Amino acid sequence: MGSNISGRADTRAVLDAVRRIVQTLRESSRLAEARVGLSGAQLFVLQKLREVPGASVNELAERTHTHQSSVSTVVARLVQRGLVQRSRSGVDGRIVELSLAPGGRQIVTRAPDVAQEALVRAVEALPESRRRTLASGLTALAQAIDRRERAPEMFFEERHDRRRRTRHA
Repeated sequence: MGSNISGRADTRAVLDAVRRIVQTLRESSRLAEARVGLSGAQLFVLQKLREVPGASVNELAERTHTHQSSVSTVVARLVQRGLVQRSRSGVDGRIVELSLAPGGRQIVTRAPDVAQEALVRAVEALPESRRRTLASGLTALAQAIDRRERAPEMFFEERHDRRRRTRHA
């Protein structure tokens, strides 16, 4: 009986931690939307692009620790809004380089910090063994609740896009 109580406490601790992380990310995304009209994911990509002007989509994916296809979707929305510019590399014409457009630079200057950056720093600050254990445990948990083979989207980007379409419809 004691182990069952302990098991429930562990389950609650895990769920509470996930809730806190999701709540922080959601609040950060809402703040970004309220202040600059972008999702937290879009703002995160703009901030990373400010750090590395001329980055490719693959480089941004690496810097945001996100699948390339998810970053590509966010970048396409930012290009469409005129906040990011695409250009061919002068060194290798096969490579598309991304840079902040003037409007993107203005937004990044006045934008709030995004929780994604704090999350990345916190995960990277964990000792390697704890990070590996966390990755293994969370991967198993994610697969147990969603068996579809798909690249995860950036935090709250899909929801943000759906909300925008509904508002304007």
